[in-house]
Amino acid sequence: MLRSLGQRPVTGSDEDPRVAELRTAVARLRRELAAVPADFPDRVIAEDELAALAAMAAGGLPEIPRLRSSLLLVAGAIGSMSALARGLSQVRDAVDLFGEPPRDWAPPRRPDPDERP
Repeated sequence: MLRSLGQRPVTGSDEDPRVAELRTAVARLRRELAAVPADFPDRVIAEDELAALAAMAAGGLPEIPRLRSSLLLVAGAIGSMSALARGLSQVRDAVDLFGEPPRDWAPPRRPDPDERP
């Protein structure tokens, strides 16, 4: 696993090593999630957000706030499923390679359908 932002891309490749690490970690967690036989309430959310993370990694340099938002949604959707803890940790580590969010950053809030304007 890549541990520093200073690492160079693989010879013959101009791909950002952080993007490669993100793509690898997301692919691994998607495979692990697919292997879980149990259906759980937020499985579709986890699958959708992992697909979004994979698309961001495939598209080059992803937007950091969107990465973090997807990571939070995946973590919330997976909950405390111990079978996926290691894979989720690897995705989190890959997202962290892109740097810390600003201190005042918060993920976008989804509108509450029961909330009155």
